[in-house]
Amino acid sequence: MKTFSKTPAPDEKVEVIPCPVCGGAYFDEKWEIAGSHFVNCRTCGLLLQNPQPLRASLALRYDAEYCAYEIQNQETFFSLMLLGLQDAAFFENIAPTLPSPRKILDVGCATGRLLRHFKEKGWETAGIEICKESAEYGNREYGVNIAVTSMGEFGFPDESFSTVHASHLIEHVDNPTMLAAEVARVLAPGGVFICVTPTTDGFQARLFGSSWRSAIPDHVTLFSLKTLTRLLSNVSLHVELVRTWGGLAAGTVPHWIKKPIDYLAKKWGFGDVLLVVARKPRK
Repeated sequence: MKTFSKTPAPDEKVEVIPCPVCGGAYFDEKWEIAGSHFVNCRTCGLLLQNPQPLRASLALRYDAEYCAYEIQNQETFFSLMLLGLQDAAFFENIAPTLPSPRKILDVGCATGRLLRHFKEKGWETAGIEICKESAEYGNREYGVNIAVTSMGEFGFPDESFSTVHASHLIEHVDNPTMLAAEVARVLAPGGVFICVTPTTDGFQARLFGSSWRSAIPDHVTLFSLKTLTRLLSNVSLHVELVRTWGGLAAGTVPHWIKKPIDYLAKKWGFGDVLLVVARKPRK
C-alpha cells in the first residue's frame, strides 16, 4: 500500500518547527512511522512531521535509486497526471482563461514527462527537480528545460508563468509556505497553480490510519482541503476548483468492491488524492 520512500538515516538531523500554515506552536501526537513523528496542529489541524528533517537531509533521499523508480513508472505517473488535468477540464476550460504567453513551470517534475506533453502542445516549458539524475534524463530525452534546484533557490523572474503545476510534491517539501509564496510570485496575474497531493480528508486516510499508503517518512506535511486552502489563501491564491479521486488502493479489496467505492469517492469528494486549481488575482 505504501508509495516509494526512504527510511531516515539514524543520524539524520531534525528540528522542531511552528505550523507552516498558521504558525501554531502546540501539537498533538498522531503517529510514529519508521522513526518519523507525525503530529496534528492544535490550531488548524494540519498533519505534519515534527520534529522535521532538515532540507539537506531530505534532498539526499532523491538519488539514483529514486530516478530509476521514476523512469520505470513515468508513463503510469504521466497517465495519472493527465487524467487529473482532464478531470479539471484544464485544456478545455482553464487554459483559454490564462494570460499569454502560455508558459508552464512544473515543480518536482521528475523525468519531465508531463512537460514533454505541454511542449508538444506548443507551450513554453520549465521544470524544477532536486534529483540530478532525473533532471538530466528529462533534459536529454525531452529537452524541456529542467533545473536541478529547489523552488526558492532558482530565482525565476516575477510573473513569468501562466501555469505552475506540482503533482505529489508539496507533501515532500520542508517549507510549503515558502513554496506557495514562490508560486504566487512567479505566476502572472490571472495565472493558476495546479496542486495535486494526498489528502487526509480521504476515505483511505481515515480507514487505514498510520498504515495509509501516504503516511511515509518522505511526506513531511499532509494536507486536508481546509489546510491547503488556508496555505494558498495566505499568499493570495484563491482556490476555484477542487477534485478528488481514489476510493481504495488496488489490491486492498476485490475489483467489484473497489469500482463503486472509487466512483462514490470521486462523486462525493472523499477520494485519496486532492487536486486544487488556485488562481492569482488579476491586477
